[in-house]
Amino acid sequence: MTDSAERNKRTTTAESIANTFEWMITAFILAFVFRAFVLEAFRIPTGSMADTLMGDHFRIRCTECGYNYQYNFNLFIQENDHTAVGNGLYRPVPSPRCPSCGYYEKPELAFPKYNGDRILVFKCLYQFVEPKRWDVIVFKNPTGPEVNFIKRLIGKPGETVEIIDGDIYINGKLQRKPPKVQQELWMPVYNNNFQPIQPMEGRFNEHAWRQPFTNDNNSEWKLDPSRPTQFTLESRQDKINTLFYDTQKGNDFHATYAYDDPSMYRYQPFCSDLMMKFYARRGEKQGDVGISFTKYQTLYKAGFDPAGLMTIEKIGSDGKAIELAKKQISPIDKNKEFLVQFSDADHLLVFEIDNQTLSYDLGTGKDDAGQRLSNIEPKASIFGSGGLTITNVELYRDIYYTSYRFDSKETAMRAGEGNPFTLNENEYFAMGDNSPDSFDSRMWDIEGIGNNGISYRMGVVPRDYLVGKAFFVYWPGGFRAGNSRLAIIPNMGRMRFIYGGI
Repeated sequence: MTDSAERNKRTTTAESIANTFEWMITAFILAFVFRAFVLEAFRIPTGSMADTLMGDHFRIRCTECGYNYQYNFNLFIQENDHTAVGNGLYRPVPSPRCPSCGYYEKPELAFPKYNGDRILVFKCLYQFVEPKRWDVIVFKNPTGPEVNFIKRLIGKPGETVEIIDGDIYINGKLQRKPPKVQQELWMPVYNNNFQPIQPMEGRFNEHAWRQPFTNDNNSEWKLDPSRPTQFTLESRQDKINTLFYDTQKGNDFHATYAYDDPSMYRYQPFCSDLMMKFYARRGEKQGDVGISFTKYQTLYKAGFDPAGLMTIEKIGSDGKAIELAKKQISPIDKNKEFLVQFSDADHLLVFEIDNQTLSYDLGTGKDDAGQRLSNIEPKASIFGSGGLTITNVELYRDIYYTSYRFDSKETAMRAGEGNPFTLNENEYFAMGDNSPDSFDSRMWDIEGIGNNGISYRMGVVPRDYLVGKAFFVYWPGGFRAGNSRLAIIPNMGRMRFIYGGI
């Protein structure tokens, strides 16, 4: 090889190396810019947004009924030597309670720890568009800006926020959650598909487990122990039979979270926004089928007759029935299984039969759903006539934003009922979905820390501290194998979008 060819080869090699370094530096700069200004990954450290987003947690499969749920990994308790049993296993303290059957796990059982969800956040989005109510936002903690918080945006500049009986009121009007957000926020009360295998005394809500759905007076529903996941009816077509959910036997309607310490449950208020669904099949004697709920002193009934008529009616304390809405749909053939679903949330009644929907708006005023009596526990029932078979019965309650301190029924938090909070320009109000266990705008008790001696009002998220909008869970609570600190196994089935305002 000539000297000239050798020099050309060295020059080409040097240029190739230089080009590679130039590409790497450019890629690094672009990645840095992208992370700093467009998209960044965050890990959820705590459970203040559970069950929407998980912090470090246990995944529990109820050892009695098999229902799956998550329970908080409390850093200050679980990493104590008394709860660690080795091989990455811990004994949850206190014992978690199943949100379906009410079973308290045995104290000696140990479970692996799962990391908090990892999410993607659109940064600088709010430089171009206004934040929307119900967005899940990331922001700098006003009382300690070196830490990022994640909460749901509730109030915007110029608005007056008030939390009344678990609902959000802005300028005196109730604010309904968008449908996809509402769907994410239903909390389980009971699922009849999950039956305890050994209903032992003293472990299910401090009593032996019994089927919580119970016949009303002279009702003829059959609850066959050999087929515990279905209810059957054979009665006259003109006789309405009622199967009611008995909270003395099953979980009640307190605003409890399976994720939280069960010792907090007794402090939680009743939640009267409910949803029930099941699948029904009519027999030869076709009759009515439906669901009813009480809210305060009013009974709401959603029924479907053999001719295909859907109705929603209310029955007040005087016993008089008033039809609120009706809709004629095609009759459903006998022996065909169809969905029956009824919900009462945010003053909106929604009845669904086989993908056909009927709704009634109770209004968004403070008293449009009747006199508020939050100390009255709601009731839930199934009713029917003729021949019916019902399966897959599920009962849920809505999220409930608490407005009183957990140990007091008289001390209202910021923006609690009777203590409305008005936001100024460039101020936002944020709360966690795990309302009983979220440190947020309701209770920040010191002023926010700003730059150059600036301070922010207590209870507000300043616009300057908005980081971005959370939109996707890309690594849901990875599992640490053994004593490894690396989360190597994501929960693929929980990869999901994070829904917000529309």
